[in-house]
Amino acid sequence: MSLLPKALSKLIESFERLPGIGPKTATRLAFYLLHVPEEELVQFAKHLIDLKANTVLCSVCKNIAEVDPCAICSNPSRDQSIICVVEQPTDVLAIERTGKFNGVYHVLHGSIDPLNNIGPDELYIADLLKRLKHPRPPKELILATNPNMEGEATAMYIYKKISSKVKVTRLAHGLPVGADIEYADEVTLSRALEGRRPY
Repeated sequence: MSLLPKALSKLIESFERLPGIGPKTATRLAFYLLHVPEEELVQFAKHLIDLKANTVLCSVCKNIAEVDPCAICSNPSRDQSIICVVEQPTDVLAIERTGKFNGVYHVLHGSIDPLNNIGPDELYIADLLKRLKHPRPPKELILATNPNMEGEATAMYIYKKISSKVKVTRLAHGLPVGADIEYADEVTLSRALEGRRPY
């Protein structure tokens, strides 16, 4: 028999289902919310409900947005001739924070991962290929998937599916700024050497 009230144990169970939240953190969060003023808790619950009610998937790029098409796809100042392909909506946020990219995006919502039964059909790859068959296809496709096995497999799969009319580039991989060469692994150093540019 549980010593906790049912409402509290159910909340702990809900928190445990979130990625990266273990039993201790879930319990700590639940007890924290128990002491939050009721009006703040009601507001918090409203935000959770609004999360599903007030967001849509952009029909063009598949990013999460408030309207369809999203603010990036419908922005006339964005360069529609360059599409940056990313795995997750959070990757769009990261690239936008740099302020260095003025093209548009395509969000796959994952990567090819056979061990977890995620194939190309579970991702928005077919939608990307449709965008490339547009009467005015993009000039460049930047494959900005993660530099891990799944990201590389996804990038390779997309590359093989694309006609030769589109220039395909890949984000450079290598040493992070401020890193010491002696601590870098062989793969990172190899990529840094391959991706070198004129000084």
